[in-house]
This record gives sequence, structure tokens and C-alpha cells, in this order.
Amino acid sequence: MADPLPLDEQLCFSLYAATIAINRAYKPVLDRLGITYPQFLVLQVLHGAADGRAIGEIAERLALEPSTITPLAKRLEAAGLVTRLRNPADERQVRVRLTDAGEACWAETGCLAPLIVARSGMAPERLAALNREVAALRRALAE
Repeated sequence: MADPLPLDEQLCFSLYAATIAINRAYKPVLDRLGITYPQFLVLQVLHGAADGRAIGEIAERLALEPSTITPLAKRLEAAGLVTRLRNPADERQVRVRLTDAGEACWAETGCLAPLIVARSGMAPERLAALNREVAALRRALAE
């Protein structure tokens, strides 16, 4: 058996550590708004969806289980940022939609990418290329 690579040379660790660093960079903005990073992602998915999205659609978009999205949506609803409504045609389906307060919260966060550009010191084009590579890796591993 070959010796394992040192931790800093392992892609999985580099991606994990980069995710933690990004979350730390976002944290002050999200704390000010009273939302978590997973809640922020739900707001991102809901933005622009006038009729909202089903819990399953949100889960699929975020590569999570619906059972993970439901408590996030409940907390966002308690905060007044979303509404949750059962589909009258299918009571099992719950649709989530941004409220006016949710839209305002999204507008305050919008895209946090400029924060990462500023903190990293990397050119936006380089970060975009890196994102494309990571997205390609994610798609390949998901297949």
C-alpha cells in the first residue's frame, strides 16, 4: 500500500479547508442578518422564483435531502423571511416562497462573491475558472 499524501496535498482537505475559510468570510454579513449559511443558500435558490419552489426542488438544487431543507424553511418562516404553503393539488408538497422581508434580506446579501474576491486577492477570472473546475469535479463525482 502506498503512503498517503500529506494532508495539505490532498484535494479533499483543500476543498474542505477552503469551504471553512469562505464560511468564515461570510459569517459577519450573515450574522448581521441573523441567518446561517445554509439559510442563505435557500434564499439564493428562492430568489427570482415568484411562485416559490417545492421543498424537493430546493433540496435537489442544493444537493441535499428534503429532510434537511424542511427545518431550514421552518426557521426562515419563523424569521418572517419565507412562507410555506401546502400545494392544494398535492398535500404532500410544500412550496416555499420569499416574503418581502426575505427579498430585502436577499438584496442585502445578494452575491457575496465580491467579498471573496477582495479577501482572496485573486482576480475574478481566476476564481471563476477555479469554480468551473470544482463544479466539473462535483458533477463527475455525482455521476
